[in-house]
Amino acid sequence: MKTTHRFLTVFAAFLALVATVGCAKLKARDQLNKGVQAYKNAKYEQAIGHFQEAVADDPTLINARLYLATAFAQQYIPGADTPDNNKNAEQAIDQYMIVLKTDPKNINSIKGIAYLYLQQKKFDQAKEFYKKASEADPNDPEPYYSVAVIDWTQTYIPRQEERVKLGMKPDDSLPAKDKKVCALVKEKNEANVQEGIDNLTKALQLRPDYDDAMAYMNLMYRERADIQCGDPAARAADLKMADEWVDKTMATKKAKAEKQPGAGGIVMDQKQ
Repeated sequence: MKTTHRFLTVFAAFLALVATVGCAKLKARDQLNKGVQAYKNAKYEQAIGHFQEAVADDPTLINARLYLATAFAQQYIPGADTPDNNKNAEQAIDQYMIVLKTDPKNINSIKGIAYLYLQQKKFDQAKEFYKKASEADPNDPEPYYSVAVIDWTQTYIPRQEERVKLGMKPDDSLPAKDKKVCALVKEKNEANVQEGIDNLTKALQLRPDYDDAMAYMNLMYRERADIQCGDPAARAADLKMADEWVDKTMATKKAKAEKQPGAGGIVMDQKQ
């Protein structure tokens, strides 16, 4: 009898636990639904409260964490370097990171983290996560493009700083102005330039009419031209290639515009 009584006691406790867990999961889904409704109405602070309740009731509810991260990210204002604003980005990243512990290839979390790091100008971290996005979805051209944009930013800024120090005009050639400085800039920038060109090439293979990628291909070849130290022919070839990418960009934009509804203008019926 004692054994039976003990079993019934344990079983009753188990049922109570199951009921409690089930109730918590139902509460979590209710909070998630309320949060989604608030989010759709642009009531982000209210939505955050609901999503926080949802993940507290059910920590395994991934959708609630994704919405919570997105709501925090929505509150973040790029360029506003204040403690409260930066905290929004950090909280969003924290929630995305928790999702990745359960689902390492969750593309929304990977891209969300990459975007926030990019907006915070944390370029190395942003590049790392855009590369992870490409690994998770190799057929998406946008992460390749984003890596290239970061590569260009990381090459353009130090090169321009050196040009300013030398008092150079926009059309001046760095190799012709100072070969020693050119060599230093090349050593620092060459790997990023090549990585940028490689990533843009991949993006354009996946999306041949990707005009933004074409525009950055032009910029990347100009970066490479200005570190062709002691090789005028290579510099000229890169500048020629850059100009060709300008033409391709303009032609693609024009073709896209012509495909838009109403691109031909309004045709009036001239019959009387």
